[in-house]
Amino acid sequence: MTVPDDPVVSAAALAAELTNDAPLLIDVRWRLTGPPGRADYAAGHLPGAVFLDLDADLCGPPGPGGRHPLPDPAALQAVLRAAGLSQGRPVVVYDHGDLAAASRAWWTLRWAGVEDVRVLAGGFAGWTGEVTTRVPDPPPGDVTVRPGGLPVLDAAGAAEVARDGVLVDVRAAERYRGEAEPVDPVAGHIPGAVNVPVTEVLGAPRVGVYCGSGVFAARGVLELHRAGRTDAALYAGSWSHWITDPARPVATGAEPGTVRA
Repeated sequence: MTVPDDPVVSAAALAAELTNDAPLLIDVRWRLTGPPGRADYAAGHLPGAVFLDLDADLCGPPGPGGRHPLPDPAALQAVLRAAGLSQGRPVVVYDHGDLAAASRAWWTLRWAGVEDVRVLAGGFAGWTGEVTTRVPDPPPGDVTVRPGGLPVLDAAGAAEVARDGVLVDVRAAERYRGEAEPVDPVAGHIPGAVNVPVTEVLGAPRVGVYCGSGVFAARGVLELHRAGRTDAALYAGSWSHWITDPARPVATGAEPGTVRA
């Protein structure tokens, strides 16, 4: 099995693949502030798709690791096997259409050692094929989760990349500058991080990406993969993990190194 050349698949191309050897379709529709996407799945989804909850199934419980920390490998393996994922089977994930949740699901599966994973371009909103309310009952799969398939940063690694490479903060500019923080209890950014489009850092020696909790940043990693930077690392805990330790410095303002007193 090889990694797809392009981790994004069009609706037309996917429709042509929905045969007896179809990839496993995973619906991960999700909203940052809720409600959960399961109701959307129940109202209609791609034929054969199974629903996985980004919060409960593909991430660990929120806490010291941030709002969307890495899942326990054994728990993730159980979830994926229950969804019907067998070793070597291709996977396509989709969300509402902004590709944030789908990108985090793509990243999580790739990190877990599942190589053939793609994201549906345009998500459910861009799908023009058949939609069903039938919930499949897949036979259990036999996939083995092997963490380490993609690089991941912890807080120390993020600080190192900010110092020696480029650490991209993909949040809105006002959150980066510390002028507004609608989700986390502390406003600002990691000292040295830049708030620029990920495509502007393709030539950097090292690249890391973070956001509030590692969901929207995963789309940045996906974009970097599409541009050839398969070494781009995700700070999975992101800002919500960084601020759990009050000893870690916080920067505010438009400049990367403006550390708040």
